Amino acid sequence: MNYENKKEKLISIAKFRSRVMYAVYIDIILLSISLLIGVLGYHYLNNLSYVDAFMNASMILGGMGPVDPLISNTAKIFAGVYALYSGIAFLTSFAILIAPVYHRFLHKFHLEEKEDE
Repeated sequence: MNYENKKEKLISIAKFRSRVMYAVYIDIILLSISLLIGVLGYHYLNNLSYVDAFMNASMILGGMGPVDPLISNTAKIFAGVYALYSGIAFLTSFAILIAPVYHRFLHKFHLEEKEDE
């Protein structure tokens, strides 16, 4: 994703919407892959059904914590690593979503500042 530099004019609303939709698309891919990792990990390491594994992975990815008890040390280690990964994935997801909006705000602010000089 290429952003315009401070010497270029502000992009149109249509291009900005396209940029935001691209960020949403990237976020959906990131969160889907993250959820898939969690579902597969809980299913194979904790012997949960896919529905229960999905619920546990979703809860951890959303920051709430696991629902079902963990039956083995391997499952506990996976849950810990997945929880740490989920925190980073959540923050990255938020940064990807906010980046186009924040860039537009700063770019517009910089252009207005430049006009005042």
